[in-house]
Amino acid sequence: MKFLPLGNEPVPLNSDPWLAPFREKLRERSRRAVATVKRLTGGKSTLAEFASGHEYFGLHFRDGEWVFREWAPNAVRITLFGDFSDWRKLPEYRLNRLEHGVWELRLPAETVRHGMHYLLFMEWPGGSGDRIPAYARCVDQDKETGLFAATVWRPEQPYGFRHASPPAPAAPLIYESHVGMAQEEPKVGSFDEYREKILPKIAASGYNTIQLMAVMGHPYYGSFGYHVANFFAIASRFGTPDEFKALVDAAHGCGLRVIIDLVHSHAVKNEVEGLAKFDGTRYAYFHEGSRGEHSGWDSLCFNYAKPEVLHFLLSNCRFYLDEYRVDGFRFDGVTSMMYLHHGLGKTFTGYDDYFGGDVDEDALTYLALANRVIHEVRPDALTVAEDVSGMPGLAAPASGGGIGFDCRMAMGVTDMWFKLFDLPDQDWNMFYLFHELTNRRRDERSISYVESHDQAIVGGKTAIFRLADAAMYDAMHAGSQNLAVDRAIALHKMIRLATAAAAGHGYLNFMGNEFGHPEWIDFPREGNGWSLQHARRQWSLADEPGLRYHFLRDFDRAMLEVLNRNPEFFRRRVQTVRIDDCGKVLIFERDDCYFCFNFHLENSYFDYGFEVLPGEFETVLDSDAPEFGGFSRRAPEQRYWSRQGQSGAFITLYLPSRTALVLKRI
Repeated sequence: MKFLPLGNEPVPLNSDPWLAPFREKLRERSRRAVATVKRLTGGKSTLAEFASGHEYFGLHFRDGEWVFREWAPNAVRITLFGDFSDWRKLPEYRLNRLEHGVWELRLPAETVRHGMHYLLFMEWPGGSGDRIPAYARCVDQDKETGLFAATVWRPEQPYGFRHASPPAPAAPLIYESHVGMAQEEPKVGSFDEYREKILPKIAASGYNTIQLMAVMGHPYYGSFGYHVANFFAIASRFGTPDEFKALVDAAHGCGLRVIIDLVHSHAVKNEVEGLAKFDGTRYAYFHEGSRGEHSGWDSLCFNYAKPEVLHFLLSNCRFYLDEYRVDGFRFDGVTSMMYLHHGLGKTFTGYDDYFGGDVDEDALTYLALANRVIHEVRPDALTVAEDVSGMPGLAAPASGGGIGFDCRMAMGVTDMWFKLFDLPDQDWNMFYLFHELTNRRRDERSISYVESHDQAIVGGKTAIFRLADAAMYDAMHAGSQNLAVDRAIALHKMIRLATAAAAGHGYLNFMGNEFGHPEWIDFPREGNGWSLQHARRQWSLADEPGLRYHFLRDFDRAMLEVLNRNPEFFRRRVQTVRIDDCGKVLIFERDDCYFCFNFHLENSYFDYGFEVLPGEFETVLDSDAPEFGGFSRRAPEQRYWSRQGQSGAFITLYLPSRTALVLKRI
């Protein structure tokens, strides 16, 4: 990443004076990363070349025969069995032990066919068990027995990509999405259904990037995809590998880039389906003892110091870039990775917290190497870190002691909004609001959002539900007169505009939240009778003209159109124009646009004046417009001309209560 002098671009990490006492720590992190690369590659290859374990391990058809390899250092015997052996564990399918804990089996071409299922029978001192290969690229669940097995995936006609990835946008506008719950019907949606039904909606919305959750193989649907068992296999409940390729390809054809959630922060405890006690030991991939247990997530923690684990995880990064042509990753649970306490019950109060004994330096090294591999393979790839701790340098270049992510999630913004929801409107402090909207490190890029899937999960409430509560159920029809719903709709638009317009370098929305989806997310589980009623998105609500949801969707599209007018928008600085806490007015300028907000619950202001650059201004967005469900209190498409005052040019305008207005200088 090059640091450019223009506007909102980051500055070097060493420009932060508070980091001065820790610069040697930062240098040491850089040295650790360099030394680890040298240790892994021996100086004989690039790190990206090292990260190709998926081409060596697992099942492959090479030079007219099948070759299977697995790393299992504690095993004493491994047998491949499946459809081809009538599920018998026969001696002729025993693997041969090579060096360094690697096992291999070669089979004639006719032995294994596309679609066959297989497992490993792993034997170790004092025990044995069935296992799914660690590098399995396709894993299916039997609908009758519920058991999982690896599947041979080698169709006669491999999928041929038709579309190249779109160029990286100036700023990612991310549509966070879950394939399984993207359908209207109460069922598990498929890759094909998503491609046919959902992609057109996103393509028409103004977003330029899709973030797909739950792509990696996970045995329990209700885990939201965050308890991964099969890291190289896509979640087969949504479809086949080729169907996922078709989805990515179609997205590229629509001009949409695709990133996926990458879960390298932990792994599921399942032993048959996953990596737990893979070769009879817990420590093949994970730490021993309590350090290997994540008490908050009931999962296992990787040992990022082991070369074999680094080989596995770094190869996993490259695999999705190579095999599925995804355009990057959102790294989940980065806070949990970086600290031995996983961030549980921890309040981060100062820089000492980022450089003390609780930091897992091995994990930081892995994250730096992962970013290096990803950007070596795909220089235009996007990497996003989910971190609640505020670790400095997470999204700064590794060369300056940073970790190398392109962006970090601005998680403080959503925390701010949901804290304000607990207060009456008159207590919303405009100085606090603007500070949190723009509170980000100058040396890092960030992506802001009002809410993600986290706020929609059962047990919580989305922004629209926090604002309108039960009135959502009986007052969302077009002719309704309900103060709670009126307030919710008005603030919903203002909150999203303020967040997106003041965002650092990108913006994110979870699917359906743009139109105020009325229900929470609750995946099928024993507690709800295994119901799929709340694991879906009711798109028809936004398509129904007799309901008010389409007003929010249409505003979201108009808002993104304003932000997309100039590809340089997010590189311009946000400049404060007026913060009037008494009047609950906030005005800021960016890229020749003036974003004017009146958060007051009842006061409207006539001839509200503020300083501007001299010139003519056009109205490009009005949240109170009738097409957005507003009360049409201002003349449409109104223009303004600046006047000269004693302290400079200014304009005056009518600013109704609970409205937002965007003026552009022309």
